[in-house]
Amino acid sequence: MANIGFRIFSNINRPSIALVEKFRNIPVANICDNMGRIYCMDESIKRFNNANLLGVALTVKAPLGDNLMFHKAIEMAKPGDVIAVDGEGCMDHSLCGEIMMRTAIKRGIAGFLINGCIRDVEALMDMDFSVYAKGVQPKGPYKNGPGEINVPICIGGQVVLPGDILVGDKDGVVVIRPDDAQELYEKASAHNEMEIEKLRKIEEGTLNKQWVDDTLIKKGCEFI
Repeated sequence: MANIGFRIFSNINRPSIALVEKFRNIPVANICDNMGRIYCMDESIKRFNNANLLGVALTVKAPLGDNLMFHKAIEMAKPGDVIAVDGEGCMDHSLCGEIMMRTAIKRGIAGFLINGCIRDVEALMDMDFSVYAKGVQPKGPYKNGPGEINVPICIGGQVVLPGDILVGDKDGVVVIRPDDAQELYEKASAHNEMEIEKLRKIEEGTLNKQWVDDTLIKKGCEFI
């Protein structure tokens, strides 16, 4: 009999490291602009130090204020994984702190992404380890379960599937399906180069913005 709500799916299809690494130096904004501008997490998910996020999602669905499955996910994760935890947005208990973060660093885990709270933020500031979460709460979690690992979850208004590529910088986090990644990389990379060229022209004073007036005229704007 299926024990829905208390299950661990052991295997996920991870994209290649080479494919994931292509997104390392592309801004989240440039990636999301080439995804219809609808695949970024909302502003409730914040970065808590200066480390950017890049890795493959290992997902956890946790009950309110409980991190039993989070601990198990750390044991299961492979180097380069991001442990993405949907803690139902609970603000009453933290789901992890310094001990879990340092354990994850030792195992080569790329970061934590949490729909819920963390603690030990002062210690995190000095870590080269990416953590995004909804908030901070000093009260610790319970360890009773249930929960599930490697199932679809929701964080910051976005569905995250096991094996998705997660990219985060100071602007926020974007979710990439592996099947879309190569084509998206090509588009986002070209977009980034275009913006670099625009910045160069701004410095030179040669940026042409005739498109603004052209758009206003096309839409029937009255100039008085």
